Amino acid sequence: MPDTPQYGIIGQPLGHSLSPALHNWALARAGLPGQYHAYPLEPGGLAEFMARARALPLAGLSVTIPHKVAVMEFLDEVSERARATGAVNTVYRRGDRLLGENTDVTGFLAPLRALGTAPRSALVLGAGGAARAVLAGLGELGVPAVLVTARDPARASALAAAFGARTHPWDQRGSARAELVVNTTPLGMRGPGQGLSAWPPSSPLGPGQTAYDLVYNPVQTAFLALACATGARTIGGLDMFLHQGREQFRLWTGQTFDLPAARALVAGLLARG
Repeated sequence: MPDTPQYGIIGQPLGHSLSPALHNWALARAGLPGQYHAYPLEPGGLAEFMARARALPLAGLSVTIPHKVAVMEFLDEVSERARATGAVNTVYRRGDRLLGENTDVTGFLAPLRALGTAPRSALVLGAGGAARAVLAGLGELGVPAVLVTARDPARASALAAAFGARTHPWDQRGSARAELVVNTTPLGMRGPGQGLSAWPPSSPLGPGQTAYDLVYNPVQTAFLALACATGARTIGGLDMFLHQGREQFRLWTGQTFDLPAARALVAGLLARG
């Protein structure tokens, strides 16, 4: 190993990622040596990068779009959770072996477990990679009734079938009754579509329901603002980001970091844009 352990995130694009700021802060706060870098990486460069990762060797990697599935073939072992999810977002080293985990599931579940009672029904908005982690997490919670809805009905059907869920038409999503509604789409993310909500305002959520938005920039999305205004419980994507990052840090270093301090750090960065 190099004198200073090296960590990083691979994906494309990475300009929006707050992972370098979070993990470099956590390393410094824990008094641990190491540096965490962003490695912008096109799909065609993955094989060469992973070969270099073994040779350097890198101590740990965060993996994001578009490499979460493809990276699995370059690893020595993948956890049951990552295999069930069909994606790896964390690579960590044990000796000469590179292992894969999916801490997105950990991050998604943490605020739900804190509620103490699992929802009896859930509706997942979207059918992309983030939805896979959500459906795997709902399976671990034992949620008995799960619906998937997306603008692409074929993708929604394929995803639902993979996780034993059912589908619901996207243009009728407001009629679905679920205790938990999870937005896994980018609708509402900072940028041109920031004011958009994946949930129709004409069908407000209310008391007894929970709105969970995986988008964390902005912290208060249009979806969450609408749900809060009509009495629903809300969970923001910052919770998932911080919990999944803390689990990554634990796998890499054996230590964790203080969640309130990390939240203050990231919220401050988001507020500055």
